[in-house]
Amino acid sequence: MMKHYYIRFLRLIIGLFLYALGIVVTMNAHIGYAPWDVFHVGLAKTTGMTIGTASIITGIIIGIVTVWLGEKVGIGTILNMVLIGVFLDILISLQIIPIARDFVFGIIVMIVGLFIIALASYFYIGSAFGAGPRDSLMVALTRKTGLPIGVCRGTIELLAVFVGWWLGGMVGIGTIISAFVIGFCVQITFKLLKFDATKVRHETIDVTYKLLFSNKVEVPRNE
Repeated sequence: MMKHYYIRFLRLIIGLFLYALGIVVTMNAHIGYAPWDVFHVGLAKTTGMTIGTASIITGIIIGIVTVWLGEKVGIGTILNMVLIGVFLDILISLQIIPIARDFVFGIIVMIVGLFIIALASYFYIGSAFGAGPRDSLMVALTRKTGLPIGVCRGTIELLAVFVGWWLGGMVGIGTIISAFVIGFCVQITFKLLKFDATKVRHETIDVTYKLLFSNKVEVPRNE
């Protein structure tokens, strides 16, 4: 049982690292950042903090709001708040990801980055340790308002783009590509890996605690 748990945890960490890698790749496409990255970069420019720190602070605030709205979180939610930001700063400081110098190459780099994020989602979601804070906020608002989930997600991301652009984040064709193409990248990746995200039963923090300290809770096994 515990071996299975550690494999899941490793899967979570791999997913979070790949997610940060995908973000850096899409940023280095240099044709406009993804919606939330527009906000993180804008916040970083305005405050002087690193992009990773801006991501961490944003994640923590959103996480608090989602808990206040009644959503449960898992260890994956907490680690999402922190590790993606840490990995972002490490990857950016290493400067090992090339920056696109022309528009066509930028489009290619952006698509590659989105597929890396899709692969990251496969690992991260498959670990079943809970949704990220931004996804949890989307679900919480959908539940509270009764509006379609697409409307809630679109509203949140449009607000993030507007505020981030106002703070100095880069908005461009890459922002549009990211918003509309990421879904297709995830769909293709999940289909190739024969992964059905709807079959994943996420584990909340209280369940993880009981598993670790009492061994009385069965570990969720996902397809």
